[in-house]
Parts: sequence; structure tokens; C-alpha cells
Amino acid sequence: MRLYTTLGPIEREDLGLVLPHEHVFVDLGPMEEANWRDADPADVVDVMSPEIERARDAGVTAIVESTPEGVGRRVDIDLAVSEATDFPIVVPTGIYQEPSIPQWAREASEDELAAWMVEELTDGVDDTGVRAAWIKVSTDDDDPTGLSDDEAKILRAAGRAGAETGAVVGSHTLHGDVVHRQLDVLEEAGHDADRFVWIHAQADDERYHREVAERGAFVEYDWIGGDDQDDADYVDRIETMIDAGYTENLLLSQDRGWYDPSEPGGGEQRPYTYLVEEFLPKLRATGIDEETIRRMTHDNPFDAYAR
Repeated sequence: MRLYTTLGPIEREDLGLVLPHEHVFVDLGPMEEANWRDADPADVVDVMSPEIERARDAGVTAIVESTPEGVGRRVDIDLAVSEATDFPIVVPTGIYQEPSIPQWAREASEDELAAWMVEELTDGVDDTGVRAAWIKVSTDDDDPTGLSDDEAKILRAAGRAGAETGAVVGSHTLHGDVVHRQLDVLEEAGHDADRFVWIHAQADDERYHREVAERGAFVEYDWIGGDDQDDADYVDRIETMIDAGYTENLLLSQDRGWYDPSEPGGGEQRPYTYLVEEFLPKLRATGIDEETIRRMTHDNPFDAYAR
């Protein structure tokens, strides 16, 4: 297995701690303004390179960029930041949620979307020469009942592309019952549940975390260091999952960074270092051993995103 990055494929032994859900560049402004189109890579390099260097100094060896189409994906910018810092960034193919699905994706057929994803996973994204490592999909935060028609089409295409290439499918999904529906759709498309990452799992009841892990999927706690939940809550969730035997299903990250072209100067960046410098010491203080921490922060991210 190799992890495809902006610096090429990397073997397990050449990586250490990997952050599986962060952002280097993401446009969170009004979709119709498309601020991401005019962003200058040099400006992003100036702002984000110091954050990458801080992450490296803290012991981070790679970052998974989680920005898909629909919120300003710019793989050329990820590449520019990566080359300026000699630091590997893992980029996705895939499409965001309602109402941010681009018109071209609404008009495309399932076959066309699957072919597009496979091309980016095997040949590279646009003219960057960078192969996408994984497939990012999403569901509407405000609809706990399920998938829109376009979200379901994108998910089926992702399942087909993932089955063909071995790439993991990760989904921004805030409702656990919807994750079960997504896994059913993916399995019908020929994709395996153990090649799925439930992104933002902390947003719903931990009963679903155990159920989804029992199906083989990765469960990702990725707002660590945020304002919505205390570190103690994450520690409790992690201990519960470890005690239930799901250590190998856990991913830990922060959803931090990033340069937002809709904000002056790219907005305010949040360092990538909280997990390493603040949170992992709290896990150690509870008695969680180094082998388990290494499994969650080194091995699991590689197992999830490599292929």
C-alpha cells in the first residue's frame, strides 16, 4: 500500500503521525461568488507555509486535505504549498453537499461522475500531475432523513470509483442513521464498508459510532480543539470505543487550517498543532498506552487513505 500525496506515493515506513481531516485551502463564502477561482497560489503559500512548518515541528508528517469540489478545491494551490514546504498533502476527488453541488455535477450522469473520479485517482487532477488519494462526499447537514437525489448519485459514483481503484470514500455526514444508508448504497455499488470514513462522527450519538465500526468503517473524531465539545468528551468517546474493541477503526483530527479566499488575507488560521501538543497528552494521562496512540494517529490514517 502507498499513500498518494502531492509529493508522490509514500510508503508506510516513511511516514509518522498523519492528520486525516484538515484544510489548507477552502472557500466558505457564497458559492455564487466563486472566490476560489481567482486566488493566487503565492498568497496562500505565504500564509499557510508557516502553519505547515509548525505542524512539522510538532511531529506531523502529512496532512489530508478535505476540500472537494463545491467548496473551492484547488489542487494546484495544495501543490504549491506542498512544494514550498517539502511537505506531503493528501488530496481528494469528490463533491460536497447540498446546496453546494456544482451545476456540472448535477447535469452529469452517474457513469460520467464515476469516470471522472477514476481519472483523478489514477491519472491526476487537471494538469497538476497530482493523483487524488481518496473520494470526499457529503450529505446535507440540515436533512437528517437521508440523501438528495444528487447526493445519492454522487455516492453511487464514488462507490463504483472506490471499488475500481481501492480508494477510500469519506463522507461529511452529521447523522448516524444516514451513514447506515450510505454504507448500504456503497455496498450495492460494489464498495466495501471497511473502505469508508465517517467524517464528523462526533456530531451524533456514540451508539452509532459502535454500529458503524462494527460494519468495518472508520469513525473519525475531527473537531478536536474546536469550540463545540470539550476535550474530556472526546477522551470519553475514545476510551469507550477502545474498550469496545474498535481501536483500529478510530481516526483523530482537528478540521483546522486554513486559507479562505472569501476572507481578507485568507482569514484567521487555526494551527494544526492542537492534537499533538494539547490533546494527546490528555489521552496519555488517562493511561492509554503509546502503542494505542500510535495505532490511532499513525497506522489508522495510513490504512484508511493509502491504497
